[in-house]
Formats: sequence, structure tokens, C-alpha cells
Amino acid sequence: MASSLETTLTRAWLRRGPLAIALLPVALLFGALAALRRRLFQSGLKASKRLPVPVIVVGNIFIGGTGKTPLTIWLAEALRAAGMRPGIISRGHGGDAGKDGAPRAVTPGSDPRVVGDEPLLIAQRTGCPVVIGRERAEAGRALLAAHPDVDVLITDDGLQHYALARDIEIVLFDGRGVGNGWLLPAGPLREPPSRRRDFTVVNVPEITPALARAVGGAPYRMLLSGQYAEPLHGGARVPLADLRAKRIVAAAGIGNPGRFFAMLRAAGLAPGELALPDHHDFLDDPFAALDAEIILITEKDAVKCRQIEHLKDDPRLWVVPVTAQLDPALAEHIVEKCRGRSPA
Repeated sequence: MASSLETTLTRAWLRRGPLAIALLPVALLFGALAALRRRLFQSGLKASKRLPVPVIVVGNIFIGGTGKTPLTIWLAEALRAAGMRPGIISRGHGGDAGKDGAPRAVTPGSDPRVVGDEPLLIAQRTGCPVVIGRERAEAGRALLAAHPDVDVLITDDGLQHYALARDIEIVLFDGRGVGNGWLLPAGPLREPPSRRRDFTVVNVPEITPALARAVGGAPYRMLLSGQYAEPLHGGARVPLADLRAKRIVAAAGIGNPGRFFAMLRAAGLAPGELALPDHHDFLDDPFAALDAEIILITEKDAVKCRQIEHLKDDPRLWVVPVTAQLDPALAEHIVEKCRGRSPA
């Protein structure tokens, strides 16, 4: 039932149809409350906590997944390549640890059911210190206390978490742009497209003039590509092109499964598609009844499947690592802003 409601709303959010129009009064109220909350922080009536190192927020105003995790991984690697020592903080969505609010370190061996799938993937891919916590400022302080060499913090999501002062905001969109351009629940936006930001990134193969106008902010393009697949239980990578003769199903429990399926089609595959809810726990084994020689899954889903006894040795499960590609000039601008920030 929840999935059906989500599908209905997702479709309604892409146009200004009857359902979206009916919800517009609620959206106007939502927008007024969100604007009031922003002003309270801007005026100092509600406090924003500043940390002693630059803070970069990677977030979105379009509800759901737009590709924040690959962008965060790319940014961490770019900062490290520039000689900086990044740490990463996150709310820890999808895990139990964040429910008590206390900061918790994430290591490559952490349980995704405790720390969340995205923070675990980030820790595994980047090797950076990662701490989750409901209050991002407290998570940041805990990370800096444990890793005093860290000189820049990336917060994965948290664009609307104004209790943490930030130096750089990166707003990420995908091919859906701003949808129908309206705020929740009449549209898919948490904040208006006109909200200020330092950089805009769009997760698409090509940014059309219409899309650039919709999202604003002189956008940079992010291209996600996957060229190989590797067995979940370990083994050599195989080029995706070598799997074309196999009977394949692609499964994804991410914010926008269609993006994963489209990437595989662009690689020349024609898989069956199994879209699952974001942060799906896989305890129900959605693969049991699938007629497939190979089931391709995302890295985010793989961190959970490797922890589940009846899935971790399933020879049909193969993981597709994804790499983000962006203009190196974006990294240069971010590094320049970080180095120009005055100490707190």
C-alpha cells in the first residue's frame, strides 16, 4: 500500500495534474513553514553550530535519491588528491544506530543494519573516517576528536539540517530536474529551486538547456558509469559486455532504480528489472523466485546482501561498481573555497 502511494505521488510530481493541484494549498503551508525555519537560523534566533574545519554539504532538494553517495565518494577522493584529509558525517538512514542520536563511527566492517547502507559503502570505498549521528555537529565533533588530522568535513545529505553551519553547499539533481516545480506534497521539492547554493550538479549523461534553466546555478554534469561486474562472494571482475548472452535480472533498492537500469542498458545489456524500495533490507530474499543466471545489484545493496546468510554465497548475485565522473574544475573550485575559509 505504501509502495502504491509512493508510485502515485511520484507520477503526480512530474506534472501539474489534478492530484498535484489538489495538494497545492498544503504545499504552500509547507513552504511557508520551511521559509520561517530558514529565517530563524539566518537571523540567529536558532543557533547554527560551527566546526573548526570547513564543512561541505552534499544534498538535494528533490526528495529521494539523486546520486548523493557517488558524489560524496568522488568529492572525498578529489579532496584527498588535492592534499586534504577529509572526514565524512551522515545521518545514517536505514540503520538502527541513528535512532538514539548518539554519534557512532562507521568502519568497513560495520553492520549496515546498525549504521546504514550508504555510510558503510562510503567508508568502504573511500577509506575516510565516517561518523553517523542525528545531530551532524555532534557527529562532526566526535569525528574530529577521534581523527584530529582531518581538515575538511563532508556531510552526506543534511542540506536542510541548518543546525550545522556550512561553508559550501552542493545541490544535486538528476534527469527529473525539479519535477513540476512545486514543494511537497504537491511536488517533489523540499525547498524552492531558487534556493541559494555554491554549486549545482546534475546526474545525467547530458545537460540540456531546458534542464539547466530549471535547476539553475550553472550546473556541472555528473556521469555515473559501470563497466564491470564482480561476484558478490568474491572473484574476478568481468566486463559487462561479456554478460550479454546471459539471462540477467537487474535489481536495485535505491532512491531511483531506473537510473541503475538505464546505465546497464547503455552498456548493451537488456536485463529484466526488479525495483525495490530505497534501503530495502533483503531479509525477505526478493531473488528467490527469479529465473536468472545472473542478478546484477548495486554496491549499496551489496553491503547488506553480504551480511545475510542465505544471500552472501548466492552465485547469481553480481555487483556493479559505479564511478562518478565530473569536471575537475569543480574540485578545484571547492578546494579553493575550503582553503580560503577563515578558521572558526
